Amino acid sequence: MSIVRLQNVHVDFGGQTVLDELEWSIQRGEKVGLVGPNGSGKTTLFRLMLGELPPQIGTVTRSRGLQVAYLPQEPTLDSTNTLFAEVSGTFDNVHRLEDRVAEVAQLISEHHGTAAEAELMAEYDELTHRLEAAGGYEYEVTLKEVLGGLGFTPADYELPIAALSGGQKCRAALARLLLQEADLLLLDEPTNHLDIAATRFLEKFLAGYHGAAVIVSHDRYLLDRVVEKIANLDERRITVYPCAYSDFAEAKRVRLETAQREYEKQREWMQHQREYAERVKADKSRSAQARGRLKALDRLERSGTLVERPIHARRRMAIDFVPTKRAGDMVLRAVGVRKAYGSVVLFDGFNLEVFRGEKIGIIGPNGVGKTTLLKMAMRRVPPDAGEVRLFENLDVGYYDQEHADLNENVAVIDEIETRRPGSVETEVRSFLARFLFFGDDVYKRVGSLSGGEQSRVVLAKLMWRHPQVLVLDEPTNHLDIPAREALEDALIAYDGAILLVSHDRYFLDRVVNELLVLPERGCYELLPGNWSTYEARVAAEEAARRAAEEQARRQQRQANRQRGQRRVVREAASGVVTPYANWSLDQLEEAIIDREQRLAAAEAQFADPAVYRDADRSRTLRAAAQSLRHELAQLNAAWEALADEAE
Repeated sequence: MSIVRLQNVHVDFGGQTVLDELEWSIQRGEKVGLVGPNGSGKTTLFRLMLGELPPQIGTVTRSRGLQVAYLPQEPTLDSTNTLFAEVSGTFDNVHRLEDRVAEVAQLISEHHGTAAEAELMAEYDELTHRLEAAGGYEYEVTLKEVLGGLGFTPADYELPIAALSGGQKCRAALARLLLQEADLLLLDEPTNHLDIAATRFLEKFLAGYHGAAVIVSHDRYLLDRVVEKIANLDERRITVYPCAYSDFAEAKRVRLETAQREYEKQREWMQHQREYAERVKADKSRSAQARGRLKALDRLERSGTLVERPIHARRRMAIDFVPTKRAGDMVLRAVGVRKAYGSVVLFDGFNLEVFRGEKIGIIGPNGVGKTTLLKMAMRRVPPDAGEVRLFENLDVGYYDQEHADLNENVAVIDEIETRRPGSVETEVRSFLARFLFFGDDVYKRVGSLSGGEQSRVVLAKLMWRHPQVLVLDEPTNHLDIPAREALEDALIAYDGAILLVSHDRYFLDRVVNELLVLPERGCYELLPGNWSTYEARVAAEEAARRAAEEQARRQQRQANRQRGQRRVVREAASGVVTPYANWSLDQLEEAIIDREQRLAAAEAQFADPAVYRDADRSRTLRAAAQSLRHELAQLNAAWEALADEAE
């Protein structure tokens, strides 16, 4: 069943067509990855589905009562709230129900024995049912699970929104959105500002989410693990592929290659027909035939039945980090490094050696010091103790994720020319075309560029200088998938040393051959392999841990059974046998919980005045409660005896 349907949609901005004759529908509960080049109209599609933007032509139909939740790349929050208050605002309805339940409970106690009591009891029952249906008894647990999954700790709960970093605000907005339980989630780059652990939490959450989700993301791992369809937006229209991202990429490649072959075959046939007609048209006996063929070709071209030239992926950057000089074997050494900010120790006794040809990816949660380590390597931040040394006479290319090295007040072409004074303008323009800056684009002011365009300028500056070592801090931020693939190919071919920080697991898989893992502040481990190698190792360690825990539980259960059997023998010898003599601790604990819940339910019924007006019901209820209390006493005694033996 479709919950949103776009039919024959056409949208123009400033005389430029963004979407044209677009057809698309979203089904209830499905997860869709929306992909396409930067600027292709993905945000425009979101605005159409939200009802913020009407199409100039066509219709956008939403199912009645559809609840839509939208995560923009730059969300807005109430800066006067604390983190916990802002996120728990999603449960305002639950809070109102809780307040009313408390009010009615107070009124019941005040009006006990009056005519109003029965009416208040009926309202109390209705409110508690509504509160339970709204998740009122477990919403706080769910809220804390989501906050924890996205990297917040209980110490962060009372932080004011105004004191949070930009990344923390984005994570707070994502937490608030996930808890809304909307029918449709529209997520625009939800993994921005998430570390790998938080991204994996988001994947699991979305995979189990009951509603539908449309996800704009450049995280190819997420698109492989969460979505069941890819909607490819290119050349103003959408093509839907019923698969995850990797299968989509392969299917699109095959589709384009097949279309290109058919187009080339058709063009060759038409060219052959024209050449034949040109050769024979001077021959009077065959001139009529030649004119007939040319007319037939003209009719074919006007008919619209010809195979069109396939729409290929847009141009990719052409990157090539070829160093002009070969570096020595060792390019960086860190010995006995300590770095702290106040009482927060990021590194203590840190040692690392990096050699030419090594491609080391640095991973770990936000705040463990990944960027600080790169800045110490670049001598932009000094260590408190120890030494971080980049060997002399090395040309090092540094990518700052904040683009702090860009001069926002100059043109793109001037920003590149400063790296090599005396360059010829035509040479620089030709070079910038490799980074998709064409024509007057090279004269745009750097500060006016988008994040993706600025990233391309930084990469152009790095390539322009032919570095022997690359130090890269989140280089894939702001890059679309074709740009990421171009960067990956260049780094794979690069024979210098690379030290990089990234949360892009697909990127880490393709590029690095070692991982420097910073699991927490002050700890590190250098491991061979890429992300998949590391993930497999972690999974194996987790499986071994679970197996060891299960083995310990089995041994404990066996020991409990043996103790229970010995107790049965002892009690039989004494002539006194309890009904739970051969139960294990686990069985006793489950039984205790069950009887406590049943007793609480029975005792709650005593609050109903109707119980006392029905003598039979009152007697039955009291007998049941008394029996449960007796069972509980026996169960607790049996549990204590077995627990004492276990000690």
